[in-house]
Amino acid sequence: MKFTLSRKDIIALNQCFDNGHVHNEASLDFALDYARRTENWTKALAWLTRAILLDHVFEEGNKRTAALLIVTYAEFEGHDTYDDKVLKLIKEVIIKKTTSITRIEEMIKDAIK
Repeated sequence: MKFTLSRKDIIALNQCFDNGHVHNEASLDFALDYARRTENWTKALAWLTRAILLDHVFEEGNKRTAALLIVTYAEFEGHDTYDDKVLKLIKEVIIKKTTSITRIEEMIKDAIK
């Protein structure tokens, strides 16, 4: 199934925590472009998670936005998530500066019930 969230949807998620001001438009657009190209929704989430966490897409609330994105989209796809594993994923990507889309996708899959 194709990834269906738009730029506006991602900004709305950030507005749950902050003003939704995009700090790195190029990174968000790049990640959304790749997310739309794949049929694999976990890979799409990996592209966006990487962009939000490492490229600081938003002025504020990047970690919370990435977590909400993962949880919300997993629920949209009919899955629950392990909150502790989502938090661990967020921390690991930031601390280890994980850029591998494959590794981030593996962590997302691990956080899904």
